[in-house]
Amino acid sequence: MTDTIAGISVPDTALTREITEYIRDTEDDLLYHHSRRVFFFGAFQGRVRNQSVDHELLYAGAMFHDMGLTQGYMDSTLRFEVDGANAVKEFLLDHGTSAQRAHDAWLAIALHTTPGVPEFLSPEIALVSAGVETDVLGMHLEDLTAEQRDAVVEAHPRPDFKNRILNAFNDGNVHRPHSTFGNMNADVLEHFNPDFKRDNFVEIIKGNDWSE
Repeated sequence: MTDTIAGISVPDTALTREITEYIRDTEDDLLYHHSRRVFFFGAFQGRVRNQSVDHELLYAGAMFHDMGLTQGYMDSTLRFEVDGANAVKEFLLDHGTSAQRAHDAWLAIALHTTPGVPEFLSPEIALVSAGVETDVLGMHLEDLTAEQRDAVVEAHPRPDFKNRILNAFNDGNVHRPHSTFGNMNADVLEHFNPDFKRDNFVEIIKGNDWSE
């Protein structure tokens, strides 16, 4: 496994090694390689923004950000982002990380599908979202050189990634459709499930028990 790509390195610490081992044992190849790409793309974006970044914390957020899509959470009714956030917080606290760093990792994952907010928070929170935006949505690609992009994808390939990640989003949320209210995963369920009816903010207001 390559831990340095185009000048960006995964910090060589006991914590990152334990995170890598845990995620490799827990997630399939799709989510593992996606999460690694999120770290590197987020770290590149930190350079572009000239930010001082705690790469160990960024790695924790990137690697756990899709934990809620794994088999261990197929009975959860929480937002999948919150499942991942809770998992990283527990893992970090169990490994001696401060409460503040664990909380920042929690926020990075809980907010990574809530556009318009993370970029105003700490770099590690913002850059998990930026890495996801690059790998899933193709945003910020203009900030990468062809060499940087190709080096990341060579180390962590994207075979049929668009279709496979959409299926993973659907599989991880189809059993908890109400958790997608107000976030982009409602789009995924609507795409895959013709009988899905998304909760509607206007209808909730107009149909609630207040008389006026």
